[in-house]
This record gives sequence, C-alpha cells and structure tokens, in this order.
Amino acid sequence: MAALGPTRIVDQRSRHALRLFGLAMLLLLGSLGGAAAQTAERVLSNPPPLKIEQGTQPRTTLLAAPAAPAMVNKKTLDLNVVYTTSKIYNPATGRDDKVKLRSYVGTNIDPNAPYVAPTIEVDPGDTVRITLHNKLPADPSCLEMGENPDIPHCFNGTNLHSHGLWVSPTGNSDNVLLSINPGVDFQYEYNIPSDHPAGTFWYHPHRHGSTALQVSSGMAGALIVHGNRPPTPTAHGDLDTLLKNSDGTPMAERVLVLQQIQYGCLDSDGNIKVRKNEKGEVVAWICDPGDEGVIEFYSDKNGNGFGPGSWGESGRYTSINGLVLPTFKAKAGAIERWRLIHAGVRDTISLQFYKMKPQAPAANRLAAADEDRYIGDNCTGDPIPYQVVASDGLTMAAAQQKTLVTLQPGYRNDALVVFPDAGKYCVVNAAVSAASSVTRNAVSRRLLGTVDVAPGTRVPNIRDYVVNSLVASAQRNLPPAVRNTVVTDLKNDFKLTSFTPHPDIGDDEVKGHPPQYLTFFIAIPNDGAVKFEVGTAPFGQPFNTKPYDPNVVDRHLILGTADEWQLQSRFVSHPFHIHVNPFQVVKILDPNGKDVSAPGAVDDADPNSPPDPQYPGLKGVWKDTLWIKSLNSTAS
Repeated sequence: MAALGPTRIVDQRSRHALRLFGLAMLLLLGSLGGAAAQTAERVLSNPPPLKIEQGTQPRTTLLAAPAAPAMVNKKTLDLNVVYTTSKIYNPATGRDDKVKLRSYVGTNIDPNAPYVAPTIEVDPGDTVRITLHNKLPADPSCLEMGENPDIPHCFNGTNLHSHGLWVSPTGNSDNVLLSINPGVDFQYEYNIPSDHPAGTFWYHPHRHGSTALQVSSGMAGALIVHGNRPPTPTAHGDLDTLLKNSDGTPMAERVLVLQQIQYGCLDSDGNIKVRKNEKGEVVAWICDPGDEGVIEFYSDKNGNGFGPGSWGESGRYTSINGLVLPTFKAKAGAIERWRLIHAGVRDTISLQFYKMKPQAPAANRLAAADEDRYIGDNCTGDPIPYQVVASDGLTMAAAQQKTLVTLQPGYRNDALVVFPDAGKYCVVNAAVSAASSVTRNAVSRRLLGTVDVAPGTRVPNIRDYVVNSLVASAQRNLPPAVRNTVVTDLKNDFKLTSFTPHPDIGDDEVKGHPPQYLTFFIAIPNDGAVKFEVGTAPFGQPFNTKPYDPNVVDRHLILGTADEWQLQSRFVSHPFHIHVNPFQVVKILDPNGKDVSAPGAVDDADPNSPPDPQYPGLKGVWKDTLWIKSLNSTAS
C-alpha cells in the first residue's frame, strides 16, 4: 500500500487540533490454587517470539494485482485462542491465585507467564500470514452485528487487530469487522509496505462487543517492526541503525507489555467475592485458596464486575509481561531501549524511576492500599531521567528528557534508559488525578516492579552520556554522506530529524478543506447501561451523536489530501485511534484556551488537582492513539 496523504484533528476541554493521514474509513473502538507464599524473585524477561516459518513468494494485494509481482519475504505464524489455566501472583496475600482466562498461545510460551502473547517480529516489505485458531467453546451470544451490536456479547468470538501497522483495513487484512467465532480457523495476511517505519506496535482482539473483556484477559502482545535502513541525504532511516553499542551490536532491548488482568473469584451464586469496609464499600476482591479467577461478565447481580471504575476496588495490579511486581536485572551505565506498550484498558501508567533505600523491605507482600506509603518510605530522591525517542512506534523529531511519561491505553513509547549507579531502584506508577485517569478516580502511587542494578559505569549526567554514546555510534556506523548531519543534530538538543518517518504537515496542505469534527458522547448511569455515541456536528451546534452502527460510514474523505480534525469528549474520557493511519498533533487546548501541548507547558486548568503531565510535549508529535479528556471531569 502506498503511503496515504495527510489529514488534521481539536478537543475542547482539551481542544485537540491534530493533523492526520487521510483514510478511507474511520473504525471506532469500540501446584496453582492456594500456593504457598512466594518469596522468590519474579525476574522479568522479554515475551518469547512467535515461531515464524520463513519463505519467499510473490506479493499479493487485496486491491489490485501488480503488473509484475515482486518476490517478497513470507512469514507464516499460528496463534491459538484457548482457555488457559495458570496462576497470577497476588501481593495482597503473598500467594499465587489460580486463574482460568482466555489467551493467545503460540510457540515457546512461558508457562509461568501465559497471559502475555508472544512477540511478533517483522521487517518492512514482509508478507505476514497469521492463522488464528479460535478453540474457545461455542458461544450462543455471537449474534450477527445487526442484532444490537452495542450490547456486550460474543465473549468467545474474536478477531485480530495489528495496532499501528500501515496495512489494508479490508478483506483478510486488518479488518476489525470480522468475527472469528468458536471453532473457526482464519488466516490473516498483512502486506507490510517496504517503506514502513521500524518501531514498536502491538496486536490484540478487536471484535465489537468483547474487545475490552478479551484484552483484559491477557490477549495482547508486542508487534515489532525491525529496520536496517540507514539515513541517506534524500531519505530518512531507521533509528535501529543508530542505537548500537561500541562493538556494533544493538543496544539491549526490553519489550514491556503492561496489562490490567482483572480476574474475579466467584461465590456459590456466581457473584464476585469481595471485602467491604465498615461503610459497606467494596475495598478488594477476594480469592480464597482453591478458588479459580475468571473474567466472564461485565457485572454480577450485586453490581460488581469488569466496569471502568472497578479497577481500583478490585485490588489487582498492572502486570509487566504477565508478571506482577517483577524484578528487572540491569547494569549501571548500560543504555537500554525500553519498548513500553500499554496493552490494557484499566490503568493510566505514569512511569517514574527512583533509587531504593539499601535496607528497604521486600515488596512481595504489599496490599494495594499500602503501596503509596511503601513508595514514600523506600523510593527516595529525585526521579531518574530517561530519554523518550519514539511515540506510538514513530521516531520523534527530537528526544525528550522525561522523569515521567504518561501512557494511556494503546500508547507506546520507546525510551532510552540508563541507571547511573549500582543498587536497587523502584519502578513507580505515579499518582494521577480523576480527570486524567482511565478509571475516572484519583489514584495514588503504585509500585510496578524493582530494578536490581549491578556495578558498571557511573553516570553523572544521563542526557550527556546518552548523547555522547549515540554520537560515537553515528561516527562508527552511519554512512559518510549523512554522518556529520546526524552528529550535528544529536549535539543540537538531541534532534533525530534524519530518522523521523514523516515531515510536518503544513498549514497550506489543509487550506480549502473544512475541519472534521468528532465528539465522543459517553455516559455511564447508575444502572450500568452504558451510552456510547459518536457525533460529527461542529462544536457549538446541537449534538448529532449516534450509537455505533457497522453498516454506516459517517465520513467521506479524499485520499491524498490533508484535513484538520477537532476532537472533544463529553462526560467520559476516551482514546481516539484511527486504524492504519497515524496523525500529527497540532495543539491541545485547555478549557481556558491555553495550548498545553508545547514542551514545558503546564496543564493546570483543574484547580482541584495538580498539573496534568500527559499533554505537554505532544505538540508536533506523530501518534496513532490519543486520550481525549472529557469536558466534565466527573460522570455517573
């Protein structure tokens, strides 16, 4: 598929103005039980790669046959969708909970961490064929899409979405309108363009009616596009060619899939077991020895279940590569590429690193309510800075040094991380306000894991150390024709302009095209009957929001042209994601009209909350997912 022409996007609480790549269709998102106390470290490793059968074949296309088919690299893979019985560590009790959850199973799955899918690794120009085998039990709720598609249903029906890939959204490519029902085998084919950028992407089910429930069962994995194209005087290159050690080997990579697996254990009436405080409020979900945790419904008879506001009260923990509170092993002074993927739906991740006190007690037995106090007592000093070099798989024009970066559902960030001294470090999820949080509730600090850093090179200034290392890499590894340009850019505020996949979209490209408007209208009343509608009316005019209908196309755009999109969300915040096409952020305005997207901006429009760090620095950044904060910070 050829690269598509540009489009723009403005939100009104947030009034987001963005420029997007033009598209033909907008698709809306819709020994186990009771084990003994666990004291051994859960050492983190990358998810295993999905076994690939290699070969070559003529490239095919779903649109039109090429005049002379070129021979391309073929990669054939198999994924099974099955119920898997395994365990998830629960720090509140200090033991493993037995669980039975839907999962993707391929080759080389770690039996101790089966609820993160294997990593799919591809290259630009590949033809990738993935056969999905749905081996789940029959599901009578798998109705035709026309039969009230907006009521949750078909929890055992599924499909596959390659989140962020530039491939066709039709036929047997990245077509999220398909339903692969129980007992069905279906082969997807992704023809990845030869000019596809290298970067960090991911895959997950996207069948309307069951997406969130399946993703929160652990059905998500990394999809990495590797690249070996150095920049030239006339073409940008892959960042992979710069991120090399002194011996020419690639810098160490951590593929980190962050998930919220919100299982519940049921009583004899089929309701989730809970613990309540003296006020009768649910404060935790309970799994007794011998119980089996499941995710089988959105709400039980008591109103407890898998709903947007239930993550905190469940007491569950965000996992990394299927492990809860894992230990990272690192070496002081070693620069690592952290591929961060928010592959869940229930937590806002605000990543920070702190040095841990030498005598800090182990965090293995730590109830969710005690995490903030533990962090305050044991994770000390200033947060450790790191360099963010890519957003949603796309290299940024310049690296941004951060001590906190916010990942909302669907976001990815590539960060260059280096620990300056030996010792232990805390991996912290910082506190977020209600207006900024996926849960719509203010959330205190939580611990994601710890890093055990072995002695190595002491680093007094992290940014200078990383820049100098990349300058040396450019001088060793890049072609002479671009070497000086890259080195000059690196020394000039860590610019990466020889590696960005897109030029900026200029104002002249959107002239003559009226703005596109999008309003999310999402309400969750007390009876739990979720209202999810989307409208296209210009802001200030009466709402024309309507429920999702798979048979309706709301927008007719011109391929190869640029549009400005203006976005807002009413009542409940929601991610905006256009399949296949990335977009460029132009500005994000707070309710007072202040642009809070520029580097160094302060988003302090909410007087009841500390400044929101999630938008500053996004101005001009290319993304494929953006969290649209609601006009009303609270809703019911």
